[in-house]
Amino acid sequence: MGKQENIENNNKSILTDEIIRFFRGKNFGFLGTVNKDGSPQVTPTWMDIVENEDAKGWVILVNTAKDRIKQKNVSRDPRVSISLVDEDNPYSMVTIKGRVVEQTTEGADEHIDKLARRYLNAERYPSHSPNVQRIILKIKPEKIFYLPPRYTEYLQKG
Repeated sequence: MGKQENIENNNKSILTDEIIRFFRGKNFGFLGTVNKDGSPQVTPTWMDIVENEDAKGWVILVNTAKDRIKQKNVSRDPRVSISLVDEDNPYSMVTIKGRVVEQTTEGADEHIDKLARRYLNAERYPSHSPNVQRIILKIKPEKIFYLPPRYTEYLQKG
């Protein structure tokens, strides 16, 4: 069985190549936010990751529509939790606790098109609407738990 890793710090090493790989594939992320009444709210969503412009690490990107529940929740309480499962091995996963450090509409339409190319193999996001303003939530990871691939012998196609 693979070794479990708990990673907690504030420098660039918080996200290793193995963890960044989850954000480069077609793995759905499950974003947890806190509702107004304190109850949890979880949404499956497309995820992206970019290196911070200020060279202080990585930022996880979630593209959503302005005024959706997750965007309202993080505007009030920026704490989030993210869980991703490897599309090729569902027994390999990463969970991340972090905070939304910025919200921006700048480049959000282009970003959702980029995600549509990755997740849907579509050149353009098919649900674009002039009535919906896209917004990017920028999340700074603070604590990470990573479970490397395991049970591969049981996942062999045969």
